[in-house]
Amino acid sequence: MISKKMEKAINDQIKWEFYSGYLYLSMAAYFEDLGLPGFAKWMEAQTQEELFHGMKMYRYLVGQGGRVNLQAVDAPKPGWDSPLAAFEDALAHEKKVTKRIHDLVDLAQKEKDHATNIFLHWFVSEQVEEEAGVGEVVNKLKLVGEGGGLFLLDQELGARVFTPPAAKE
Repeated sequence: MISKKMEKAINDQIKWEFYSGYLYLSMAAYFEDLGLPGFAKWMEAQTQEELFHGMKMYRYLVGQGGRVNLQAVDAPKPGWDSPLAAFEDALAHEKKVTKRIHDLVDLAQKEKDHATNIFLHWFVSEQVEEEAGVGEVVNKLKLVGEGGGLFLLDQELGARVFTPPAAKE
């Protein structure tokens, strides 16, 4: 059985993962308004990924005999000054998520909750990928500026597809 302290922390993270999905969906809408459908598609895939993360935590908490307590999700901001500003916000957000995941690992270790500690290792690895992927786009946006290269990058980002990880047997 999972401790009440760990249960609350995971419930808080479920909210954060759903907020992340909502934030990226807002960014997708922003990119649609700019006429950058590839950027929008990239953010839609990111939205699906974040919702997958939230549901993974949801299922884990239920499986551990915990009680899921869904919380209100804050509204994200509706716009940014530029595509670069949106991706810089996304990178800053992913860094916050990484810290939150690390804090969860620290709590699991403090609580001597070995199952949760092991479960969270997947998220630690996932955050390395998240920060690297968003950081790569930030770097490309800095290289291309707001000229014609933006449209080539839009095509590249439009090729992204979210594929949920295969379930372990």
